Amino acid sequence: MSYNDRRGGYRRRNRDDYDDRRREPFETPEDKLKIAIIKLGEVDAIEELPRLQKQILDFVPSNVAIVSEAIRVGHPYKIPYYAALIRLLHEPTMDAEETEGKPTLGRLVLEDFWKGFQTYLDKLEWRETRLCIQFFAHLTVAEIVSPESMIALLQAFTAALEGFNVSHKRAKRAVLCAAEGLMIGGASLKPHSPTSVSEIISAIQSFSDTTNSAKWLVRPTIDLYADAVTIENADEMLDTILNMLKSLHDADFSQTADSFPQPYLTLPKLEQLTPFNLPMVLVPPETDIELDGTNTEEATLVKKDEWPEYFLRLFDNDVSPDPNTPAGYAVRSALLDTISIFEVNRKECARLLLEYPKWNLPGAFKPKPGAPVDVEPAPGKHWQLESTIIETILGAYLILPESSHKSVYYISLITELCKLSPSTVGPAVGKSIRKLYGSLSEGLDVEAARRFAEWFAVHMSNFGFQWVWKEWVPDLALTVQHPRRTFMRRAVEFEIRLSYHDRILKTLPEAMQAPESLTTSEQAPGPLFEYDEPTNPHHDAAQSILNLFRGRAKAEDVINHIDTLKSTLETSENGPVNVDATVRSIVVQSLLHIGARSFSHLLNAIERYLPLLRFVASGGNAATGGSGASSPEAKAGILTSSAAFWKNNPQMVGIVFDKLMQYQIVDPNDVVGWTFVNGAGLGLGGPLSLNAFEWDLLRGALDKANGRVVIARRKVTALRKEEDDTRARAKARANESMEVDADTKQADEETAVDNPVLTTALKALDSLIAEQKAALSRTLEGFVTCLAPVAADANPNPHARTVIGEQAWHNRANWDNDEWNAWETWGWYRQFCRIYSPYLRGYAQTFYTVSFARFETSTDPAAELLKKTWNIATEVS
Repeated sequence: MSYNDRRGGYRRRNRDDYDDRRREPFETPEDKLKIAIIKLGEVDAIEELPRLQKQILDFVPSNVAIVSEAIRVGHPYKIPYYAALIRLLHEPTMDAEETEGKPTLGRLVLEDFWKGFQTYLDKLEWRETRLCIQFFAHLTVAEIVSPESMIALLQAFTAALEGFNVSHKRAKRAVLCAAEGLMIGGASLKPHSPTSVSEIISAIQSFSDTTNSAKWLVRPTIDLYADAVTIENADEMLDTILNMLKSLHDADFSQTADSFPQPYLTLPKLEQLTPFNLPMVLVPPETDIELDGTNTEEATLVKKDEWPEYFLRLFDNDVSPDPNTPAGYAVRSALLDTISIFEVNRKECARLLLEYPKWNLPGAFKPKPGAPVDVEPAPGKHWQLESTIIETILGAYLILPESSHKSVYYISLITELCKLSPSTVGPAVGKSIRKLYGSLSEGLDVEAARRFAEWFAVHMSNFGFQWVWKEWVPDLALTVQHPRRTFMRRAVEFEIRLSYHDRILKTLPEAMQAPESLTTSEQAPGPLFEYDEPTNPHHDAAQSILNLFRGRAKAEDVINHIDTLKSTLETSENGPVNVDATVRSIVVQSLLHIGARSFSHLLNAIERYLPLLRFVASGGNAATGGSGASSPEAKAGILTSSAAFWKNNPQMVGIVFDKLMQYQIVDPNDVVGWTFVNGAGLGLGGPLSLNAFEWDLLRGALDKANGRVVIARRKVTALRKEEDDTRARAKARANESMEVDADTKQADEETAVDNPVLTTALKALDSLIAEQKAALSRTLEGFVTCLAPVAADANPNPHARTVIGEQAWHNRANWDNDEWNAWETWGWYRQFCRIYSPYLRGYAQTFYTVSFARFETSTDPAAELLKKTWNIATEVS
C-alpha cells in the first residue's frame, strides 16, 4: 500500500472516530426512567403523573433505587408532585392476588428514600435534609406518612437546639428543617398533637431570642444608637419563620393550602392503607476534626453561616410577597433553593426562575405582558414575578457579613435574567437600583453599599454602561463624603476598571464630568512619577536609576550605585534632605515606573530586583543581596512611595501592596499600620478615618495573613499524616516479620521525635500565627484609635463620638465630610468584627486586655460601643 493510501486510511479511521464522538451517548432503560422522573412537569405535571406512574410500574424488573434517587435529586419546587407520584405508586396494581400481602411499590420507594435521607443527615448535608423533610411533610398531608412519626422527626431537630454550645449554623439549619416541615404538614400534625406543635414553635422562639445581639450586628441598615433588631426594610430569617408559623398556628394551618400546591389531595382516598412510620433519628453532633491540636483547613476558614441573615426588601407587599406570610415565605424559600442548587449553571437557573409560576398556585403571579389570562388573580397575591426574583437575588447577595455564594454568581445570574427577558426584568432591575440608591442616605451598611456599587458597575458593563445618571445630578450638591456621592465615585471607578476612562466619561452628564464634582478625574488614572519633570531637584538622580533598570543592570550594581547616590545627595546644595527617604522614594518609584506598562511588566520588575527591594526594606544598611534586619520606617516608606506613584489609581495601590506582601518585602502588619497612619485619602489630610479604599487595603493584608496560616496548617497536617502513614506501614511490616530488633525500634522513635521537615513546618506555622495575631491586633488598635481617640492622638476625629448619638443621626442632613467619614469608619469596624470573628475569637481575651482595658472605668459612649460590638462578635459561634 502506498504512502498516500496509508494517509487516506488514517483520515478515514480518524473520521470514524470523530463520527463516534458525535453520536448521542447511549442511554440505558434505567437512565431513561431516571430522566423521565427528573423532568416531570416540563409541560404539565398533573397530566404527566399518570403516564409516569405507568412507566414506573411497567419497568421490569422494578428498580426501586432508581426511582428513589431520581426523586431525591429532583428540583425542590417539584416536591409536591413527587409526593403525588408516591401516592399513586401506593395504589394496588391489577394483579391484586399476586401482590396480596406484599408492600406496594410506593412503600418500597419510600423505604429506600428514607435510607438516602439518613445518609444526608449523617453527613450533615442540611439543604438536602431539609428538602427531604418537605417531602415527608407533603406525604403526611397525603396520609402516606403517619403524623406521630412526622412529629417525632421534627422534634429530633428542635432537640438539636438544646445541645451544649450549639453553633448558630447548626441551630439555624435545624430550625429551618423543623419549621418548613411543620409549615407544610401542620394541618395534619396539629389535630394529632396540638401540644407537640406548640412545643416546636416555642423551641424555635427560644433559640431566636438568644440571637438578638448577633442580629444587631448584621442589620443591613445601621442605627448606631439603637438596639432594635427589627427594621422596616429588611426581614431576618428566624423572625420571618416565627411570624409565619404563628400565623399558621393561629389559623390551624388553614393557610397551607394557599401556600403550596397539594396535587395529591385531588386523588381518591386509599382504603386500608397503613401509614408509613418514619424511623426514629438523632441529629448527629458537629465535630471539629483536629490533629494533635492543629485544626484542618476547614476549621480555619471563616464560617459564613454563623450569623443571622437579613434579607432586604425592595418592593411593597403588592409587588413582591411578604416573607412573613406563609405564601410569601414559601415563594422565597423555593427561589433561594433554586438559586443555591443551580449555582453551577446560571443560565439554567435563570430559565427555571422565570418558569417558577407554573410550579406555584394559579394566580399567584401576574402573567407576562401580552400572554393570555387563563386564571383569575389569587386574592392577596398577583405579584410581579421579575421583581420578586430580583429582590430575592439581591437579598441573598447583600447578606452580611458575607453572602453564601460568590458575588459574581449573583451578578451574572441577574445578567442572564435580563438577557432572557429584557422587557420585564430590566424595569425590575432599574427599580431595585433606585431603591438601593435611596437607602444609602438612610444608613445602608457600608459593606452592602460597597457590594451595591460593585454589582451596579458590572451590570452596566454588560449593557453598554447605559444608565440615567442625570437623575442623580441634584445629589452633587451634597457633601463630598455623603454616601450617595461616595457611591457615585466608587461606581464610576469600577466602571473604568471594566472599560476605559474616556468611554465612561462620555456616559456621564456634564455636571459629573466637571472636575469640581469630584466624581471622576479629567485624565485616565495613570501613574504619577514624582521625578519625571526636569524641574524636580532629584530628576537626574532618578534618571540614573531608571537607566540602570532599563539596561537590566544586576541588583548588586544598582545597590552600589545607591551608595554613590547617597554621597552625592548628602553634599548637594538643595537644602536639608532626608537622604535615606529620598533615595528610597527614587528607587521604588523608578522601579514602579518601569513596571507601569502592564501587570506582567510589574511582576517582572519586582522579581528581577527582589534583592534590591529587600535592601531598601532593610533601611539600606544590609549587605549586598538584601540580607539583614528589616526596618519598619523603610517598609512604611516603600508603601508611601508606592501609594504616591499610583495615587490616581487606587486599584493599582492594592495590587502593588499585595505583591509586596507576596514577595515578603513588607508584612501584613506593615500594611495595616500604614493604612491607619497614612491611608486616609491617600495622604490628603483630615481627621483619621477609613473609607472603602482603606478597607480594601486592610482586608487584603488580613486575608494574606490568615491565608498563610491556613496554608501552613495544611502543610503541617499533610506532614503529620504522611509521618503517621510511614509509621503505620513500618509497624505493619514488623508485625508481618515478627522480627524487629531494638536498633530499628530506637531509630523509628528518633524519627518520630526529630522529623526535620515537620519541625521546620511547625516553626514556620508558629511564626505565621504570630504574624496573623500582630496584624489582627494592630487592626483592632487602629480602629480604637480612630473611633475613641484621645487628645494625644495624631489627627483625631472629634466627630467619632458625636455621630453615634440619636440626635446626631436625625440631624445627618447637616453633616459635613468629617461626620460622614466617622460614620463610615464605624461601619468598617463592624464589618471587621463580623467577618474576622472566627480568627478574633481565638485571641479575644488578649486583644481585649490590650485594646479595651483602658476603658474599663470609662463612661465614654464610643468606648462602650466599641466594646459592645467586640463582645458580640467574639461570643457568636
